[in-house]
Amino acid sequence: MKNILITGVKGQLGCEMRLLAEENEGYNYFFTDINELNICDEQAVKDYVIRNQIDIIVNCAAYTAVDKAEDDPKLCNELNHNAPGYLAKAIANRKGYLIQISTDYVFDGTSHIPYNEEHTPCPNSVYGITKLAGEKEAMRYCKNTMIIRTAWLYSVFGNNFVKTMIRLGEERDQLGVIFDQIGTPTYARDLAVAIFTAINKGIVPGIYHFSNEGVCSWYDFAKEIHYCAGITDCHVSPLHTEDYPTKASRPHYSVLDKTKFKQIYGVEIPYWKDSLLECIAFLRKLHENEG
Repeated sequence: MKNILITGVKGQLGCEMRLLAEENEGYNYFFTDINELNICDEQAVKDYVIRNQIDIIVNCAAYTAVDKAEDDPKLCNELNHNAPGYLAKAIANRKGYLIQISTDYVFDGTSHIPYNEEHTPCPNSVYGITKLAGEKEAMRYCKNTMIIRTAWLYSVFGNNFVKTMIRLGEERDQLGVIFDQIGTPTYARDLAVAIFTAINKGIVPGIYHFSNEGVCSWYDFAKEIHYCAGITDCHVSPLHTEDYPTKASRPHYSVLDKTKFKQIYGVEIPYWKDSLLECIAFLRKLHENEG
């Protein structure tokens, strides 16, 4: 029975991985966050992997505060760039596999067609630069590395755009949301399913793109969130990017082409609106249970 280490287990994806692990019983799981394992400590990572005879690492840990990263490049670099290298070295010593989660921010967003794995990365933020460096570090030290780039992640867990839009929609009578940044929302549970699909069918090393199907702007996304959540008293207005300045530059277009993942693993990826509806129904159920 293989031993799987899942890092960053308190984050959105980590929480979804933990839930899905209950349905994937053929493995021994080791769930960690910083209190159990500091992945920025190379020796600690090495010792942990050896001691627990880890065969597969799924690295869900990352510095994801995109704007804060501009002011804290050192910590962002440590977590997004150096740590994947430490994990890669440790698992390579056991001839195991690493699944490293990356981001659409490795692209500058100047394309007008979906990015595939052959497009040349060109990040223009500290977050994007460090995540790309982490990809390279992982592949440099472990030949059995699978990189999965994703985008616009949300979940019933943690803080994310979906939960923020629901909260603000219930608190305010009007909102402004950016309409000139285009991408695809990704339900973290669908990404977790994809990761388990790769593990169960056999990890094929390389770079992959994964998000839900379809395309929208943040404005479209917000409107659909309110529609699915039954919020009718909040007017959402479209904003230009320059109307909502941020420290970090965002890609204006970061739609990911998922053809490679679909072909290799023979899967159908859910449409973003269908997954959003599923997530909001789950959120509603959680609130009812809490009440």
